[in-house]
Amino acid sequence: MVTNARAKILDGALELLRVENGGSITLDAAAKQVGLTKPGLMYHFPTKEALMLGVVDHVAARWERKLIDHLGCEPQQASATQRIASYVEVALTGSFDRADFAICADAVYHPALTTTWVARFEPWLALPPELSAAQRARLTAARLLADGYWTAAATGVFPVPEHERAALLAVVRDLLKGTNP
Repeated sequence: MVTNARAKILDGALELLRVENGGSITLDAAAKQVGLTKPGLMYHFPTKEALMLGVVDHVAARWERKLIDHLGCEPQQASATQRIASYVEVALTGSFDRADFAICADAVYHPALTTTWVARFEPWLALPPELSAAQRARLTAARLLADGYWTAAATGVFPVPEHERAALLAVVRDLLKGTNP
């Protein structure tokens, strides 16, 4: 029950970021969004910082589940190319919105939130030192293309038209062919 209540609160907090003209997450607004009293919400998240850490972890965990589902294993069991390819595929085929972007962007200003993103994504995005400069460049370029794509899709600022997504995926897959599996 507690897990379901926490998930409901976290999903409700994300909904606050999806409202027209943007929104913000406060303890009062999050409680109201999910039909709780502020003390009821604070049972699960005693401070705004605890709520924000929970929201970031919730979003990052969703990404991580998508990555694992796509890859079919944990990142430690895959090569750098397989991990980056999975990231690219999820970023270019997944559904993301302004809430995803807001949570990611907010981490820039809050080191505790950044720590959560790094802990969740470093196993996926870190490149081993033994890769050649050319391999590192190709993998990094593929990741940055994916970052740009999902950012544009989530924000709606200069998004790539849907009919061009398959061609873009083909370009990235071709780029990844120049790396070792």
